[in-house]
Amino acid sequence: MVSDALGETAEFVVRAAASQFYGTEMDIVRMPYVNDRQYIRKIVAEASKERCIFAYTLVVDELRQEMVSAAAEYDVPTIDIMGPMLQTMSDVAKETPQMRAGLLRKLDEEYFRKVEAVEFAVKYDDGKDPRGILRAEIVLIGVSRTSKTPVCMYLAHKGVKAANVPLVPEVELPQELFELPPGRIVGLTINPNFLNEIRAERLKTLGLAANADYASLRRILAELEYSEAVMKKLGCPVIDVTNRAVEETASKVLEIHYRRERHAK
Repeated sequence: MVSDALGETAEFVVRAAASQFYGTEMDIVRMPYVNDRQYIRKIVAEASKERCIFAYTLVVDELRQEMVSAAAEYDVPTIDIMGPMLQTMSDVAKETPQMRAGLLRKLDEEYFRKVEAVEFAVKYDDGKDPRGILRAEIVLIGVSRTSKTPVCMYLAHKGVKAANVPLVPEVELPQELFELPPGRIVGLTINPNFLNEIRAERLKTLGLAANADYASLRRILAELEYSEAVMKKLGCPVIDVTNRAVEETASKVLEIHYRRERHAK
């Protein structure tokens, strides 16, 4: 099996086919990251001394042509695993494939990065473990019910590791917040009347009295005043989440994040 990437696709297909030949001995050899025409000719010449078949997943056109040419010269049977599929898709989609090796692996890496970011957001949600603050790419701070958790989860699905810390006047701030480089923290604030409605509804869903101190305007104003002071002390950008969808807030956070990254470079 010859591939200009890992060759996992070719191996999977070949092993599936080989399983249909019970009792027949076959040696399966994978040759990954083949990106040189001369090397293709060399391995075909060497393998032609044995009874062999070449199964290849070469998307770079000149490498595929070299495989066909070398196989014809040394009279070796070949199977182009990717070629017919690419051609048919191209015909139907009326679009030329990118013909770049390793794109599937890149997609896999992106997927696993998202999974890792989601696990990170869950683990370091709501200030559970301050150690996550230093490992996060973005840290959201704000009073309760300012959408910190859903925004973190949205960012995670974009592959960004985000943690969040609730700001409560009676709870001491984690020292890790003051150890972060500028711009990694984003503050979330909200209109007090709007927050009053959200908290009252939250209490109702929990079966609690809507007039509890948690939802009182006096308490909310005190918390927002405290959070404003904290955000000024940290010097972080602040986003008003009043009447904003989670996606909107997350887009603003990402804009701040990518701007900071560009400046860092």
